[in-house]
Amino acid sequence: MENSQYKTLEIVQKPTNSRVFNLYMNRPKFRNALSRDFFSEFPRALSSLDQNPDVAVIILSGIGESFCSGIDLKTLTSIVAGLHADRGRTNERIRREIKAFQDAITAIEKCRKPVIAAIHGACVGGGVDIATACDMRFCTEDAFFSVKEVDLAITADLGTLQRLPSIVGHGNAMELALTGRRVSGLEAKQMGLVSSVFASKEALSNGVSAIAEVLRKLLATAANSQYDSANGEDCFNILSLANWFSNSDNSLELRVS
Repeated sequence: MENSQYKTLEIVQKPTNSRVFNLYMNRPKFRNALSRDFFSEFPRALSSLDQNPDVAVIILSGIGESFCSGIDLKTLTSIVAGLHADRGRTNERIRREIKAFQDAITAIEKCRKPVIAAIHGACVGGGVDIATACDMRFCTEDAFFSVKEVDLAITADLGTLQRLPSIVGHGNAMELALTGRRVSGLEAKQMGLVSSVFASKEALSNGVSAIAEVLRKLLATAANSQYDSANGEDCFNILSLANWFSNSDNSLELRVS
């Protein structure tokens, strides 16, 4: 599969004769922080994999030391640029941008192929948005998770607040969202955020590849029908959050105060 069209992603078929494809976030120098290019490329890459009949299972992970360190600061800064200009036009621009970012993450849920998150190192902010949208999550012992937005006086507006409660329970989700505290891989397993914890990045890669291979073998017609039924498109209503966020007097102005 052609990778030259992507600046922030890499797609690899492993092994080359399998129907398991690895989708890597590929900005290791920035700990895979999410840029505008990522939000443009990610749904396109997922759509390409979804429509490819040779793809049965997708493994999503990060190259380098981290899974994902969240949205990069340049992207956040560009969103609030011109905040005090024409209020109506600025709010509409912000709404469109947040909606586009939300859609990029929601593309994981809309993908008809199972998407497995293989998480190592930091999974922070936007990384949690991505991980919680995946069908399955596995991590290393040294992985850590944080709904970091609260420390920046911003809202986790790309889907974490909608997805996390159904994964870890309302109380755990509220605590993580309101404190922004760091959760270890082992604690993530205890609260149900991940299914299993592996000792190392290599063990994670091997273990998740084995799980993906089992899924590939099981994805006959009956299994596909069951997967489609369990993964309805209208899982989360996050569009309303984009509309609220772009029009709130107490949202973006808090970000730049």
